[in-house]
Amino acid sequence: MANPFDLSGKRALVTGANTGLGQAIAVSLAQAGAGIIAVGRSAMDETGDLVRKAGATFTEVRADLATLEPIARVMEEAGAGGRIDILVNNAGIIRRADAIDFTEADWDAVMDVNLKNTFFLTQAVARQMLPDGKGGKVINIASLLSFQGGIRIPSYTASKSGLAGLTKLLACEWASKGINVNAIAPGYFVTNNTSALRADPERSAAILGRIPAGHWGQPSELGGAAVFLAAPASDYVHGIVLPVDGGWLAR
Repeated sequence: MANPFDLSGKRALVTGANTGLGQAIAVSLAQAGAGIIAVGRSAMDETGDLVRKAGATFTEVRADLATLEPIARVMEEAGAGGRIDILVNNAGIIRRADAIDFTEADWDAVMDVNLKNTFFLTQAVARQMLPDGKGGKVINIASLLSFQGGIRIPSYTASKSGLAGLTKLLACEWASKGINVNAIAPGYFVTNNTSALRADPERSAAILGRIPAGHWGQPSELGGAAVFLAAPASDYVHGIVLPVDGGWLAR
């Protein structure tokens, strides 16, 4: 194994790649040699520029993964350029409210994107990976809330806890077939999802005070974990949920 982190010749489908963690993961995979298929609701011009600057190919697929409807089209457009070797399920949403006031609409919206659609897109990609026996890598983006309860985000916590369980189930079913299914659990990163927390001085200070690394994570700090789980270096790694949290869970 000349370079266990080399992704040359591989193609990676990354959902929610227009900004934040998804964009950072896409760029890191591209820097390791993978071609990128970016799936997102909005324009991904910046992501495309960064991926091409890294010397990788870039394909944009515009789709809203709030429903199952776009999955067939995503697979058709993504597969037009060749085999999908890596899937990164990063797309996700969050809704905040006290549990006593949480609405059914907010519950369903989060569960549909974060858990239901993640499963069925993964199923669709696995149906493409399995027949030729070449396997593949699936990386789910879980959360610290896969381990903890949190506050004011009941559907998000439920979806990310469910995603951790789903990661293990799929690993059990597909490991013998050459598909590695693992997850990354990001800590508190500077993204759109945490803007409300960072805007609250007391909440932000409380969070920062628990992070041994002493700072909120930058999206670029997540890319290395994604490359590891996408690369030959992790060929015997199945069903893990890897925290990348600045030491949060250690405290």
